[in-house]
Amino acid sequence: MVFAPILPWAVRPLRAVADAERRRAERVLGRPVRRPYPTPEGNAYQRTLQLLRFPGTRKDVAWMLVHGIVGLVLPVLVLGVLLSLLLTISIPLWWWTLPGGTLTLLAAPLTTWMQAIVLSAVCAWLLGALFFWLAPATVRLETRIAEIMLGTWTGAGRRIEELTASRAGALQAHEAELRRIERDLHDGTQAQLVAVAMRLALADRRFDKDPQGSRRMVLDARTTVDEALVQLRTVIRGIHPPILSDRGLNGAIRSLAAGRPIPTTLDLPETDRRPPAAVEAAAYFVVAEALTNIARHSDANRAQVSLRYDGPTLCVVVRDDGCGGAAPGSTSGSGLGGIRRRVAALDGTTRIDSPVGSGTTIEVVMPCGS
Repeated sequence: MVFAPILPWAVRPLRAVADAERRRAERVLGRPVRRPYPTPEGNAYQRTLQLLRFPGTRKDVAWMLVHGIVGLVLPVLVLGVLLSLLLTISIPLWWWTLPGGTLTLLAAPLTTWMQAIVLSAVCAWLLGALFFWLAPATVRLETRIAEIMLGTWTGAGRRIEELTASRAGALQAHEAELRRIERDLHDGTQAQLVAVAMRLALADRRFDKDPQGSRRMVLDARTTVDEALVQLRTVIRGIHPPILSDRGLNGAIRSLAAGRPIPTTLDLPETDRRPPAAVEAAAYFVVAEALTNIARHSDANRAQVSLRYDGPTLCVVVRDDGCGGAAPGSTSGSGLGGIRRRVAALDGTTRIDSPVGSGTTIEVVMPCGS
């Protein structure tokens, strides 16, 4: 526990060593060894803390322990074979300095120059063949271990890692959404309803003495109630937009595009197919957030929203012709980070392409059933 505060910072040098081994394995194997690290979120210290929880970090530690043993035993073995080879090659130079029959090669004592030369040549050939097989085999074994332990998992293992990361992101997004709803209700609707209650109580007290003034207070309270209802509808719209139930995803996206300051071209499928409610809401929020970002940050002249069904998946693409330069790894509470978390929670993928000066493309793919 004493070293707990420094453990997150110790992960970084461990990851640097593991990355160096991955690069070595790539050069030897001729294929990429991908890093099994999801993108951390939060501030610098929170991102470092998340490194400890990633399965990839535990794999790094396991590789370090295995490499500490294998990386010591195998090189010592190869070095021993090399030294034996050099010693065997030099036998004809010094065997005669030993008493006759003292030195033995291939179970035969060396007593003549012919024996020393022939037997040392045979032993040197055998040791040389062993060395030139063992040295590359050792490198291949070490790099194969690195590929297995340091690369991304395949099959079920990789799937478990992806789902673990998306579940954590979904929980964070859910918590942030609850805080937003609580803040909106507390600062908006609740405050207005309290004001209504106070005005009505004051109007009730003054009604006998000042009916006209009480009437004005009641009218003010009614106006405040109307404003509270508007804010409440806004909060509800943030949870699940009613327009999705009324018009469907295509109609909701048309409504979004119509209310934007930047001309937006729509490419929507002519179909009555409806994805699951959660996927439909996520697609709506992706388009809404992307169009908001375009209006605020892109300096774009035009935008395009494309929606298509590709078998069991729904693909949403939002493009603009603005300045680009959006950070694909953004982890802010809203914006691109919010899009990534919302999509990942539904087992979807997000691709962001935003070269500087060439606009931004956001492509989201989510499963939506057959």
